Amino acid sequence: MKKVAIIMGSDSDLPIVKKAADMLDLFEVPYEVHVFSAHRTPLEASEFSQNATANGFGVIIAAAGMAAHLAGAIAANTVLPVIGIPCKSNNLDGIDALLSTVQMPTGIPVATVAIDGGANAALLSIQILAVEDDVLREKLIQKRKSDADKVLEKDNKISNEFKK
Repeated sequence: MKKVAIIMGSDSDLPIVKKAADMLDLFEVPYEVHVFSAHRTPLEASEFSQNATANGFGVIIAAAGMAAHLAGAIAANTVLPVIGIPCKSNNLDGIDALLSTVQMPTGIPVATVAIDGGANAALLSIQILAVEDDVLREKLIQKRKSDADKVLEKDNKISNEFKK
């Protein structure tokens, strides 16, 4: 199975990255986590993304806040799918990071999840890997069913509480 790379622009993004790592653990998907800044360590970020395919990665998740363009900098140096997680900051509540992540120029796409959407970034990376992995695809199907069952249980409880 291909690995997922999770790159964060700063260790302050770790709580969001942890959500992605936890989801990958749940699905038993191998991953690595690194800190590379698009601005402070551009050479290292570029080198990592240029060598990601050769190093066994199938998807890269890039988490950054404060209008950082980490996902774009990573995507510019690889043809692997890149998923950006815009992270909330104190200044603009993550809107700056969302816009810098989602507004990529034609030819350098970055999939973008919600602000602080670590779990969904992991799930999207799992879906990408599941295109060629039947076992992983079945795990996704079972998770969706389990999630639906939990909602229906809550519906049953609440609808019974308000029956007249």
